[in-house]
Amino acid sequence: MTTTPPNCCARPPRRTFLADFGMGFTGLALGAMLAEDGIARAGESSPRLVTPSPLHHAARAKSVIWIFLSGGYSHVETFDPKPALNQYAGMTFDKTPFENPLNSPLHKKRFRSVAAEEINVRDVYPSIYPMQVGWRKHGDSGIEMTDWWPHLAKQVDELCFVRNMWTTDNDHAAENQIHTGRHRLDEQQPSLGAWAHYGLRTLNENLPKFAVLGGPTRSDTRLSIDSLYLGPQHAGVPIALDPKNPLPFGQRQPNQSLEEQRREYDLINKLNALTAVEYPEDQELQGRIRAYELAFRMQAAVPEAIDFSRETEATQALYGLNADNTKLAGQRLLAARRLVERGVRFVQVFPSPYGVWDSHQKLKDNRFKT
Repeated sequence: MTTTPPNCCARPPRRTFLADFGMGFTGLALGAMLAEDGIARAGESSPRLVTPSPLHHAARAKSVIWIFLSGGYSHVETFDPKPALNQYAGMTFDKTPFENPLNSPLHKKRFRSVAAEEINVRDVYPSIYPMQVGWRKHGDSGIEMTDWWPHLAKQVDELCFVRNMWTTDNDHAAENQIHTGRHRLDEQQPSLGAWAHYGLRTLNENLPKFAVLGGPTRSDTRLSIDSLYLGPQHAGVPIALDPKNPLPFGQRQPNQSLEEQRREYDLINKLNALTAVEYPEDQELQGRIRAYELAFRMQAAVPEAIDFSRETEATQALYGLNADNTKLAGQRLLAARRLVERGVRFVQVFPSPYGVWDSHQKLKDNRFKT
């Protein structure tokens, strides 16, 4: 009677088989995914413009630039003037024909406070506050705008105004709510930019589809650019305005050649791909594989996109780059335009640091801040 040596003909585990034989079907699937995202062609030196798949209707917009003023101008002093505030200025609600909005059934139904059931008394003033600026109608549409926007008012017929919005958050978490559509106490959802990234194919494989300039403004407002369950590869990519170092850890070491870095990234991706066989559902790993390749390609594309020396002096002046109080915001807005021109789908712009626009008082003084 013959015996078979132990494990002589034992079949290797399925995962080991796939890993040992060139990644097998898993490798083919991963390769297809990476190729669709442009990673398989990462070594190309010039950007490859990708034609989006046909839609059931003609697309009118190709990209979005979302300019978010954290804290924000008062809507009353900008695009939604309310002249009755001047008529009843200094009065309490019981001296007007209007119901106190804090007693409104809609307020009680919609309001949800994170910190307490009642509104923070700091933000409740007993007297009605008047408008701080004049206003008049503009354009063929007759839209009311305040006097703080004389140049923008000339374009009023080209703008879209939404005046029926309301929020259920009375605190700074509303910054997340406007980007995700969810209250802080609700289950969180991906940001609008992440959904755009998820649903749209890239127009330039060397740049991110979702770029972020200047934000998020606070650690607790990270959700405004996050992708959550869509996967980390769909989150916003923060970009600095320094052409020499626009990305965190995005530059080669001084003594490292481009070819050496290319081989380093190739090795990292192969190791990640082997790990992906063991953990095929690991979204963080899939996002990391894409991030390494995108970071490599962005090293050349991003510095060129934010190199403002290529713009004329007249253009730089229009964006306010020659004035201290508008330079930072102007740089971010100009960078947003240049990124969109190069195929970035969604650019989130935070023109100013947190708190600059946070106007509990002194609305006129804050108007001149950037």
